Amino acid sequence: MVTRVSNSRYLFTSRWHLPATTKEVYSALVDVAAYPLWWPQVRSARQVDDNSGEIRCRSLLPYDLVFVAHREIEDAEGGILRARLDGDLNGVSQWSIRADGEGSLAVFDEDVTVGNPLVRVAGRFARPVLRYNHDLVMRAGERGLAEYLAG
Repeated sequence: MVTRVSNSRYLFTSRWHLPATTKEVYSALVDVAAYPLWWPQVRSARQVDDNSGEIRCRSLLPYDLVFVAHREIEDAEGGILRARLDGDLNGVSQWSIRADGEGSLAVFDEDVTVGNPLVRVAGRFARPVLRYNHDLVMRAGERGLAEYLAG
């Protein structure tokens, strides 16, 4: 789900139901460098320093989003991963992972402003397209992670 708060600020929430333990899900989500292996729209992820990595994403829309994620919280016991984002997206993102039936629920929350001028302008005119694109990216990520965890 995407909720636009203003022309350049967005709140995102996605819920992924995964057939794996919370430990397995956490281990996969903390390994950002491996995201391109299972998340088709994450085109690259590279380590910048001990606490930061650059991520490049692209989906149906004709532009890449590039941002640096700076680790703020990495709590394996509590199932929380939180990062501050800088670049084409600015703000915070967080994964919260908990047991859910026979698997796990990974909740992704993001509160960002758009740093990319093209996306900021597009947001004024193409909100349904941006929502559809984000939903597509998140559904593909959930499917990809489920397959990755299944081996």
